[in-house]
Amino acid sequence: MENKIKILVVDDHQLVIQGILCSLKEIGDFEVVTTNSCDEAFLLIKQNQDTQPFQLLFTDLSFDNTTEDTNLDGGEELIKAIRNNDFNIKIAVITGHTETNRVYNVISNLNPNAYLLKSKCDASEISFALTKMLANDYYYTHEIHQKIMRRNIVQIQMDDIAIQVLKELPNQPKISNLEGVIKKNDGSIVKLRSIETKLANLRTDLNANNNTDLILKAKELGVID
Repeated sequence: MENKIKILVVDDHQLVIQGILCSLKEIGDFEVVTTNSCDEAFLLIKQNQDTQPFQLLFTDLSFDNTTEDTNLDGGEELIKAIRNNDFNIKIAVITGHTETNRVYNVISNLNPNAYLLKSKCDASEISFALTKMLANDYYYTHEIHQKIMRRNIVQIQMDDIAIQVLKELPNQPKISNLEGVIKKNDGSIVKLRSIETKLANLRTDLNANNNTDLILKAKELGVID
């Protein structure tokens, strides 16, 4: 008899776990283990690695049930621990976090095989992600995919002058004050007209209505803090 695919589900909310379990039951016949602790999840993965390893992990990013004795206080730390130990397990994030900067950092630094949103995660979505993961492919739900694409496009368009302008703009009451502050790599001053042109291009690139909106969108995209 063919062995069942072994899945570990980690979330600190039992209702979320139950929802994922129901979706998995609709999709197929899996061996599913659940826990509400990242520490326990890592221990389970480690203990089963040489005998009956987990093929798939579904984990949230944020956990509210951590204490001072907790070693892995969230999904990011759990994924890091798994990567550091070279455990052969496909990882899917199922979370409510949609902040572009956090999403970008998780995907860029931790390379999960899937990124799903709890609010839009039904059996069909999980099934599609699971199929992709088992085929050694990646799947990001549509909203996350769009955010990453947009973030990558913006990142490509950003040069040192653009970053300087975005960082300094909130500190200056007038755009004209930026002249003398914004400098090229060789130390020469960028003229006001060039700064105004750069700002106009940035507003177009980020689809911003004005400079205040531009700063808000740059922060949301994680271009500036």
